[in-house]
Amino acid sequence: MAADKNGILLESGTNEIEIMEFTIDYVLYGINVAKVKEIMISAPVKFMPHTHPAVEGIYKPRDLVITVINLPRYLGIDSFVPSEKDLFIITNFNKMNIAFRVQTVVGIRRISWMDIQKPDKTISGGEEGVATGIAQCGEDLVTILDFEKIVAEIAPETSIQMSEIDQLGPRERDQRPVMIAEDSILLSRMIHDALTKAGYTNLSMFGNGRELWDSLSDMKRRGRAAAECALIITDIEMPQMDGHHLTKLIKEDPELKKIPLIIFSSLITDEMRVKGKELGADEQLTKPEIGHLVSVMDHLLAKEP
Repeated sequence: MAADKNGILLESGTNEIEIMEFTIDYVLYGINVAKVKEIMISAPVKFMPHTHPAVEGIYKPRDLVITVINLPRYLGIDSFVPSEKDLFIITNFNKMNIAFRVQTVVGIRRISWMDIQKPDKTISGGEEGVATGIAQCGEDLVTILDFEKIVAEIAPETSIQMSEIDQLGPRERDQRPVMIAEDSILLSRMIHDALTKAGYTNLSMFGNGRELWDSLSDMKRRGRAAAECALIITDIEMPQMDGHHLTKLIKEDPELKKIPLIIFSSLITDEMRVKGKELGADEQLTKPEIGHLVSVMDHLLAKEP
């Protein structure tokens, strides 16, 4: 058990999430509270040339320099006019601090991942889309934004780098089956391409923990789990079933718990690391360290008889 920022005890692996609701042009959006460091009143921003159009610039509260992203501008909401009443949502993930300009912060709701539906391609826009889920919060529908995708697009150097795979040198092809749960369409493709380049060619990609669990359960029913899954990689925050709940289900199963499992997420903090360890994760790695992920995969699979 671990306490959240409000002192509420949150049991690991319960498949629940706390969502911070905010508005842009009076439309509701959401972000995982685990990504939020603090909320601040908007402040003057120093313009930085030669940056992405959505980057307003930088500002320095206290002793920390933070990049400010105009979220309405990124979302293409031309009707939004910045105001002194706007708020900055200060986020911390991928070992980065970024401020997102929003209109208002409505509050925090704790809901089940089962209440978050994966948007269809019409809404998500495929790889170019920025919605990872639609949450039913009471009577409201809240669009959960893919903040990792936003940051990866604005600052590609902070995301998964193929150069890390190149640095590993020549590698042999490995056809042992690896199952991967990742809800971000962009990051899913990047992870797939990077691992394939690293020699792992038998990859099965799933959009959330529920899809992976259903497939793994089917393998188990057919007596094929050991043969058809050598290793599992999972993100933490995903619609329907998050990575912690997936880990809990796998590691509580007498047969499936033998399969090595890596949590690969932008949310690996000290608190999250404790949760993952309690649930039985074999390793926990921070995105976007793809080279480190490959090295850990090599190590875990080398243990296999």
